[in-house]
Amino acid sequence: MPEMKETKVLLAMSGGVDSSAAGKLLRDAGYDCVGCTMKLYENEDAGLSRSRTCCSLEDVEDARSAAFRLGIPYYVFNFTDAFREKVIGKFTASYCQGLTPNPCIDCNRYLKFGALFQRAELLGCRYVATGHYARIDCRDGRCHLRKARDESKDQSYVLYMLSQDQLARTLFPLGELRKEAVRDLAEAAGLGNARKPDSQDICFVPDGDYARVIEHQTGKAAEPGDFVSPEGTVLGRHQGLIRYTVGQHRGLGLSLPERRYVCRLCPESNTVVLGPEEALYRREALAGDFHWIAGEPPAGPIRCRVKLRYRQREQDTEAVPLDGGAVRLRFDEPQRAVTPGQAAVLYDGDEVLGGGTLLRED
Repeated sequence: MPEMKETKVLLAMSGGVDSSAAGKLLRDAGYDCVGCTMKLYENEDAGLSRSRTCCSLEDVEDARSAAFRLGIPYYVFNFTDAFREKVIGKFTASYCQGLTPNPCIDCNRYLKFGALFQRAELLGCRYVATGHYARIDCRDGRCHLRKARDESKDQSYVLYMLSQDQLARTLFPLGELRKEAVRDLAEAAGLGNARKPDSQDICFVPDGDYARVIEHQTGKAAEPGDFVSPEGTVLGRHQGLIRYTVGQHRGLGLSLPERRYVCRLCPESNTVVLGPEEALYRREALAGDFHWIAGEPPAGPIRCRVKLRYRQREQDTEAVPLDGGAVRLRFDEPQRAVTPGQAAVLYDGDEVLGGGTLLRED
């Protein structure tokens, strides 16, 4: 294995402006950069025929062009097998179990900050860098993950799984910058993707049709079942659990005297429970597989804030560590549509304390 250089960085390049601008900042700071793009899936994995998706040839060429402009070596790594197993496979299984997962978190966990670290070591790179909007503050023997200065672009929610060792070897060059400043920097550097639009979708579901991807993965159509009231009264027929999520009221295909919302998905009976909006509110939730960034849980209950989905504003809560790596969350105000499968991420000011996966409790 090559000797690891203290200034050598493996830069994950998606072909977008953020990772390319990150490379410019790293080069200007004196780092020895190596660029790479992770090829994560084939269109066939998601049942797609068109090529304009994440990891497309256009994205690879945009990343290659940026690397050439920056004067850094560039590689394409094929991680399709790992992505199929760890991300698409888990996404599919979770939906079939009535959960609503966030695959970006698993991609970070297993690929960007898992497999990519292994490649970095093979190339003799001390650090891995990405274009995420977040900050890392290492002092007094401990690393702290913090929100980006530009909170409208902050991505710390999907990074809660990072360990102390990973944080010590990760660079987020964009953490102090606003998005428009990043685009201006890229344009001034002559990077051709400076004004390239951001990707907004899950990469392997670019059209937002989750059910199509899941049916393609399982090789079978979703099984219809009953919509039921909380008391068990049949209200109509649904088109498969994978087409619904907690809090949904559009697209139910029912004509009812009052608006009803998806309150619970029950894979055991293949039923979808519908109820009034007030039935969506919860005062407590349970998060499992909880990861504390400090490396260990607090000694007892703590006061903090929590995000229960990516775009949600943080909410005041009490977090109670439990045996077995779970955390009980007790909200100051009832929370709407607490969705099993999503991440619950804890914050103390701008610092990420940790996070876990919301569990079903019915």
